[in-house]
Amino acid sequence: MSATVTPMKPVQPVLDVVNLGISLPRGADRALAVDGATLSVLPGQTLCVVGESGSGKSMIANAVMGLLPRPHVAPVAGQILFEGRDLLQLSEPQMRELRGRRIGMVFQEPMTALNPVMRIGEQIGEVFDAHGSVPAAEKRRRILAALADVGLPDPELLIDAYPFRLSGGQRQRVMIACALVLEPVLLIADEPTTALDVTTQAQILALIRELQQRRGTAVLFITHDFGVVSEIADHVVVMQTGQVVEAGPVRQVLDAPQHPYTRKLIAAIPTGNAERDTPTGEIVRVLQVQDLCKTYTSGNGLFKRGRSVQAAKNVSFELRRGETLGLVGESGSGKSSVGRCLVGLSPFDSGRILFKGRSLSQGPAFRREAAGRIQMVFQDPYASLNPRHRVGAAIAGGPIARGVGKAEAMARAMELLKLVGLGADAAERYPHEFSGGQRQRIGIARALAMQPELLVADEPVSALDVSVQAQVLELFAQVREQFQLAMVFITHDLRVAGQMCDHIAVMQRGEVVEYGETHKVLGDPKHAYTRKLIEAVPRLVSAASPAEALVA
Repeated sequence: MSATVTPMKPVQPVLDVVNLGISLPRGADRALAVDGATLSVLPGQTLCVVGESGSGKSMIANAVMGLLPRPHVAPVAGQILFEGRDLLQLSEPQMRELRGRRIGMVFQEPMTALNPVMRIGEQIGEVFDAHGSVPAAEKRRRILAALADVGLPDPELLIDAYPFRLSGGQRQRVMIACALVLEPVLLIADEPTTALDVTTQAQILALIRELQQRRGTAVLFITHDFGVVSEIADHVVVMQTGQVVEAGPVRQVLDAPQHPYTRKLIAAIPTGNAERDTPTGEIVRVLQVQDLCKTYTSGNGLFKRGRSVQAAKNVSFELRRGETLGLVGESGSGKSSVGRCLVGLSPFDSGRILFKGRSLSQGPAFRREAAGRIQMVFQDPYASLNPRHRVGAAIAGGPIARGVGKAEAMARAMELLKLVGLGADAAERYPHEFSGGQRQRIGIARALAMQPELLVADEPVSALDVSVQAQVLELFAQVREQFQLAMVFITHDLRVAGQMCDHIAVMQRGEVVEYGETHKVLGDPKHAYTRKLIEAVPRLVSAASPAEALVA
């Protein structure tokens, strides 16, 4: 008697996007934001959609959620099939019923997605209120369970806290709790880890993976970083200017990429290669920091005890002309506070900052003594550029304020725009007319206009696409060599630090816990915190040890 084998039914996708087309308004750089895109997300699996800004990947996510700004941006072709229903044919009330209950979404910037004047518990509670009445006691129990489920400490305290009281990683966990509290079958994560520390990013990726495996959730994960793809994806779709240029299982795409654009994105990931030419010529110590201390206090009042945070505790290092020092650590480690002290934007409590052997004073005297020779490139160039000033005027403004003639200052601005790869015609345009990477180039040009000897760069590439990041890092290296600048490069990414820096100072809770030559710090880390940062870095291939992947 032979046994009858019942053939397994093929697994049906939770989400099927078929030949999707999404239009852009008249005057855009192309007619379609998404052109003929097709992809599928299976139950219990993660599909990563990869591409640079403007590739159309976030447009697909917004189309699935019904959040496109119609009629200016609208679907014009194809289908979005969710559990067999075409979402493009549903009314707004029908879409509201699906959002939260069957489809959840985690946005890139949690602080803009969360209401700043509502407590955390109230915001998660709105998800329940939108999909039926739940008794108050049961609602609170489920909210607490959701906060605990995403690994947040002390849910009983956090439920009544406001978003600004939480760190970036904690706010992102709250967004994940909001998205998953009703246990949807599809989770869309739109660049949820882009601007997070590598350790926090690793925790968020592990959390999404663990929740997905426990609940069988299908995940559509949008990113520009193939390092993240290798950590979380089952399948990959690569998009360029609205079109899918490559798709397949994650190992197939990573190990044998077929399209030049895929190979370009993979090649753009910082390697951590710390081999650089040693600066030649006379050794000039541009910067010496000795026992720098900085403490923030808040909340002092007649009936309220203040809170003190020591952002810098006896921080010491030195920097020579033509060299780059990396200040590395998580958010809250004190690295940006040290950077602000170096450029005079924040007073320090004790210690000394010596610039070319001369001790810099506090307050307005600091800026007079530095006389524009210490400049800063900020993390968000758009926030640091005046939206009402043309780019040429923004670059020339500093030299003009220092007494340089307007014609000479504008001529210097034109030269610098050419140097950073934008061209002189960019001088007449406004900041909003440029991409993020182009604005960062403008920020570098503005800093160079003052002919500085020390450049402090505070997380200048953390929010950029990997390909744009690679271009900006190359530009930093170019101007460092050309102008023999000393640079303090502040970052949370050891891949970037390994590529850019001659020396690294690792900061934790205001203290430098490890300091030395880059290849020694990355190749043979002594402190447990340094090893933790190295292990958290997303990597494409397994290496014999985490450190070897950064310095190989």
